[in-house]
Amino acid sequence: MGLYIRETRQALVDMSEMFRLLEQPAEVLDKSGAPSLQVKGARIELRDVHFAYDSERQILKGVSLQVPAGKTLAIVGPSGSGKSTIGRLLFRFYDVSSGALLVDSQDVRNVTQASLHNAIGVVPQDTVLFNDTIYYNIAYGRADATQADIEEAAKAAQIHDFVKSLPLGYNTTVGERGLKLSGGEKQRVGIARTLLKNPPILLLDEATSALDTETEHEIQESLITMGQGRTVLIIAHRLSTVVHADQIVVLEQGKVVEQGSHEELLVKEGRYSHLWNLQLSDDISPAA
Repeated sequence: MGLYIRETRQALVDMSEMFRLLEQPAEVLDKSGAPSLQVKGARIELRDVHFAYDSERQILKGVSLQVPAGKTLAIVGPSGSGKSTIGRLLFRFYDVSSGALLVDSQDVRNVTQASLHNAIGVVPQDTVLFNDTIYYNIAYGRADATQADIEEAAKAAQIHDFVKSLPLGYNTTVGERGLKLSGGEKQRVGIARTLLKNPPILLLDEATSALDTETEHEIQESLITMGQGRTVLIIAHRLSTVVHADQIVVLEQGKVVEQGSHEELLVKEGRYSHLWNLQLSDDISPAA
C-alpha cells in the first residue's frame, strides 16, 4: 500500500509539472509557411554554432562538425561541455544563438518542427513508458503499425522472446514509468518503438548510462545494429560505448578540442586518450 501511495503522489506531481509546462509559451515556433524537411541522405552539419540558455552563460562557442549521411558521429566530453545541448538543438527544443544547424543543407529553423521530429528517432537515458501494455508502448512509435510490424521491431530490439515468455505476452502492462520492467527491458522497448518509427536520423542521448555494465554491453549491440543505414549522433559519457563510431568529437567548455576515430585519437595521446585511460583504470580497479 505504501508503494502505491508513493507512486500515486509522484504521478500527481508529474501531472502538475506537465500542466505547468503546457501553460508556458513555446520556446520555438515554426516560421509562417515553413515547408517540411526533405530528407535525402540525412547529412547533419553544425556550422559555427553558438548557443546560450541565458546571456550570462554561453554553452556552445563556435562548434562546427559534420555527420555524413549514413555515418555515426559520437560527441563526448565532461559534464557541462555542451554535448547534450547539441542533441536538444538538433531536435529543435531551442534555436541556435548564431550559426546554423542543417539537415541535408536545410536550416532546421526554416522547416516545420513536425517534419523534423518525424525524421529523428531518440533513445534517451531513461525511456519514458506509459502505464499501459508493452504492445501500446511499442506501437506509440507509429500509429498505423500492425501486430506483425510491432513484433518485427521487438525482434530487432531483441525483446520479442522475453515478451512472448510472459503470461500475457504483448498485453502485459508495464506499470507506472515501466516499474515492472528492468532497466534493460525498458530500453529495449524504447529501441523497438524507435525502430518501428524507422527514422533516417538516430539520436542516442546517454542511451546506456543508467544501466549496469553487463546490460549496457547487451543493449549496445542492439544500438549498433539499429544504426546501420542511418545517420547516427551519439551523446555519451562512457567512451567504451562509442569506439565503433566513424568519428568522435571531444567537447570541452563548449568547443571542439579533438576529432577523429577512436584509434586516431588514442595515437594523438591528447584529451581523448587521457579520458580513455582514466575510464579504463576505473573499470579495472578492484571493488572496495
